[in-house]
Amino acid sequence: MNLSSWLELVGWRDVVDVALVFVVIYYLLLLIRGTRAVQVLLGILVLGAIYYLAGQVQLLALQSLLSRFLALLPFAIIVLFQQEIRRALANFGRNPLWGLTAQKQVNSTIQEVELAASALAASKTGALIVLQRLEGLRDYIENGIEIDALVSHSLLANLFCPETPLHDGAAIIQQDRIAAASCFLPLSSRSGLAQELGTRHRAALGITEETDALAVVVSEETGGISIALGGQLLRDLDTKALRNKLYQYLIRDIGVQAGRPR
Repeated sequence: MNLSSWLELVGWRDVVDVALVFVVIYYLLLLIRGTRAVQVLLGILVLGAIYYLAGQVQLLALQSLLSRFLALLPFAIIVLFQQEIRRALANFGRNPLWGLTAQKQVNSTIQEVELAASALAASKTGALIVLQRLEGLRDYIENGIEIDALVSHSLLANLFCPETPLHDGAAIIQQDRIAAASCFLPLSSRSGLAQELGTRHRAALGITEETDALAVVVSEETGGISIALGGQLLRDLDTKALRNKLYQYLIRDIGVQAGRPR
């Protein structure tokens, strides 16, 4: 049977339907790859397999117990995968023209953030700078103090001086403006983090676990510069590495996501 005969037998709608289902499953797996959702999904699959086997060998008590649990599974999935669901919906709602209008502004922001991080690291002044990418950060901006000022390294450095009232919390940057300072961020709940990671690093991981934002952290103890993105932390970056990573994550990668060439 050749391909055309097979397509006539099955129907082109069936082929498209199955292909779309595979695409959806593939992107869902990409979405949860490397997160705790993978372990939760494996646990659900194991319970489903046990339920099936219990039915095959007629273990009625176990099957009855698992059937009651599986009836609540849709609600459990919403609770357990709320971050992943929120991230997926945000991905669908992204503006594909973002990178076309913001690249010049982001170029200037990268230079100012690099200068500020270098100065803060030299003086061992702790700092947490969050840079918005494609997902909005209004919820976190509103719990801080509104700044709405053009990004400059001198302003960023002054915000984190220990004597100033805004040095606690994070500064949030949208394109080329400092939207707010002294913003409180969710702390990462991950276990197994290095003991030397303090509140700033955990907050940087927390905001990048819940959004696609990028966070730059300067350690108060060591003066080391780190970048957090996607719940991962790149530590002990020098000025050149910081600049390269900022360009990669704020311009090149966003351009690819928005459909522009590298």
